[in-house]
This record gives sequence, structure tokens and C-alpha cells, in this order.
Amino acid sequence: MSFFENTRDPKGFGGRLMVTMMNLAHTPVALWGLHFLHLAPDAKVLDCGCGGGANIKRLLKRCPRGIVKGVDYSAVSVEKSRRLNAEAIQRDRCVIWQGSVQRIIFASDWFDAVTAFETVYFWPDLAKCFREVWRVLKPGGTFLICNEVNGDTDKDKKWTEIIDGMTIYKDTELKAYLEQAGFCDIAVHKSKTGWLCLTAVKRSDCGCGRQENEGL
Repeated sequence: MSFFENTRDPKGFGGRLMVTMMNLAHTPVALWGLHFLHLAPDAKVLDCGCGGGANIKRLLKRCPRGIVKGVDYSAVSVEKSRRLNAEAIQRDRCVIWQGSVQRIIFASDWFDAVTAFETVYFWPDLAKCFREVWRVLKPGGTFLICNEVNGDTDKDKKWTEIIDGMTIYKDTELKAYLEQAGFCDIAVHKSKTGWLCLTAVKRSDCGCGRQENEGL
């Protein structure tokens, strides 16, 4: 396993080093993406693919009376994220769970927002994962996706050659998956540096995909 495989599934010493590096390296794109997410002080937020927990810490700061939960399938990531947010966990403001976004253990219609920073590249069944995100969001809740690459140029392909199981999605592809899952009011943002951010809203009156989602 190459060192860069730890971006998909951090393991061992290399994985611990990678999640520490990602907490720092992904800061600029994460801060940029958070500008497009409006949260109340008491919001309940789920960070999917939470990695080393830096974004959980940011979300907790933005929601001083809220609750932030995280999920990641890497034991190394969960351990790092729990250490970084230990104080919030002790105060019952944070829970970090090891598992898959394909089957989120949390209740339906519970979160005001769900975030996914630098992670949807690795979700094995994007349609199913997006339906799960739709399920756990409250009506009116927002799903934010933030990626450092947008697939618009051939140079992005180098990462898929280095990292097994990585798929780089264009904004049109992600928008189509979101619509199929039942999301509405989808907004696409791109930076001059090639960063990509999408926000999508769960609206009970949208209609598209709703009946299928309610059966999950």
C-alpha cells in the first residue's frame, strides 16, 4: 500500500501521519467551503468522512450551543478525531462513530446540516450514500460537499492513478446524484483555484426522490 492510499483509508503509522497532514492541508478549502453554509448557534451537524476531526472542531465553534457528530470508516481517523475533540465529547456536544455513510446509524430527520469535506471521492455507492444523507437531514436541512478538485481538467486524473478507488466528480455529476436522492435548491460554487462546493436542501415539497428515501 502506497502512502497516498492513506487518503482513502488511513491505517497504521502512515495513516496517522496522513490525517495529521490533512487536518492542516485541507484547512484553506474547508474554510472556503464553510462560507456557503449558514448555521444557527444551536445547530445539529453531521460531518461525514470526518478524517482527523479538524472540521468537527470548526463546526463546534460555529455552533456554540449545538451538537456535532462525525462518522468515518477508518479507525485511525476516528481515534485522531476523538482526541482532537475530546473536550466537546466530554461535554456531550460531540459523538464520533466508526462506520460507513452507506448506513448511517443516526435517526431520520435529525440534523440541520450534513457536511462532506474531501471525501465523496471515496464513497463506494454515491447514490445510496446521498439517500442516507437525505434521510438523516431535517426538512429544510442543508447538505454541503466541498472538494479540492473538480474534474474540469486532465491534471486531476493523476490522483485517480495514484489512489485506488478514487473517483473525481464534476459538478454536473454530483448535481445529478443529488437530484436523484431528492435534494432541491442545489447551488454550485467554484474557486479560481479549482475548488468545488455544492450545497443542496432537503425540502419535503420537492417531490423528486422523496418516496424512495422515506422507505429507508
